[in-house]
Amino acid sequence: MSATIRRSPLHAGTGASSTATPSAIRLEGVSKSFKLPHEQYHTLKERALHMFRNRTFDVLRAVDDVSVEIEQGEFFGIVGRNGSGKSTLLKCLAGIYATDHGRLEVTGRLAPFIELGVGFNPELTARDNAVINAIMLGLTRRQAEARFEEIVEFAELHEFMDLRLKNYSSGMQVRLAFSVAIQVDADILLIDEVLAVGDANFQQKCFDQFTRLKKEGRTIIFVTHDMGSVERFCDRAMLMERGRVVDIGEPAAITREYNELNFRRVRREAREVGGPETLKRAPVAELLNAWFETADGERTVQIAQGDPCAVRMEVRFHQPVENPLFALALRNDLGHTAFATSTQLSHGPTGSFAAGETAQIRVSFDGWFGPGRYRLTASVSRDGIGADAFDLREDISSVIVHAASTGGGVVDLPHRFEIERA
Repeated sequence: MSATIRRSPLHAGTGASSTATPSAIRLEGVSKSFKLPHEQYHTLKERALHMFRNRTFDVLRAVDDVSVEIEQGEFFGIVGRNGSGKSTLLKCLAGIYATDHGRLEVTGRLAPFIELGVGFNPELTARDNAVINAIMLGLTRRQAEARFEEIVEFAELHEFMDLRLKNYSSGMQVRLAFSVAIQVDADILLIDEVLAVGDANFQQKCFDQFTRLKKEGRTIIFVTHDMGSVERFCDRAMLMERGRVVDIGEPAAITREYNELNFRRVRREAREVGGPETLKRAPVAELLNAWFETADGERTVQIAQGDPCAVRMEVRFHQPVENPLFALALRNDLGHTAFATSTQLSHGPTGSFAAGETAQIRVSFDGWFGPGRYRLTASVSRDGIGADAFDLREDISSVIVHAASTGGGVVDLPHRFEIERA
């Protein structure tokens, strides 16, 4: 097996002819495997006792024959279930892992947002860590010191910069690390679920920063489980499963394929648990997609607290159904249900749907939630109490609620105080 890796500056070879949109990254048949030994020795004594024993192992193909070309200035999403090889592929691009074979070409300076804060020293102050980490990422000392105020401004950690890092919370450390990383003058950014941490206001700042970087022509490779972010930001997306590429295309189409892939897993588990009869019921209807919208019907991944918004679900029926129940629930990052409803509660009978028919269901409400991320679970069920689901998708989409202040509850209901003197 052999691997070819080529990394070059963005403007190398300017005298040669080039296409209108040159490639930033090109992968041809890239693969990466890991050996998983059946027996593991953890001490020198164990190794000495079993020195001549033949060691056997399994081979895990984390990335298997991946080929893709990403253009300069493209916002490219990589999605897939846990264990699909997304993060491993990103680490191959970053040079953290050596590939087994294939061809990997990167044109331009690259900055990985993969394991933010690697190299931080907990015994040093945040100020020292920020400067040292910026130098490790490629800035000169003079550049790092000149951009220090911008780092602090973005992180919003002014009063904590002289505090030792070991006294920082994990969220504060990520804020600092992200603020340092965006100061690197890179042409290509590798981002792995960095928006899954931090409060709602900081996540929104990250979104705004990505928008700015995209306008500047940076190439962004974005790994995430958040399909709403994929549809909002990405120009194209790639779906992976078991290390292989399932499809590459428009974000909306890839989002749908991702949801269908999860649906097939639900059906397989249903067959194993409930037997053939459960499998027969599963494909009666399926949730194709679900997303959040503004009051004007524009897709969104963030709202201001109190703004009117809506959830839209798209359901396809494969068999005739009478009065199916449509339901949804919004849960925060702690798993607390902030809002749940169904057509049984607030609509009544939904009517008849024929085989092959597609329905769109829109649920409108005012977003009086506490600031943070809220994940959507949607379902379509047989008429009754809603326990017999045709299809149910957890975390099919999400929305970030941002607010200037909060009372600290799951919801911040509109209210007023009245004070009277006796």
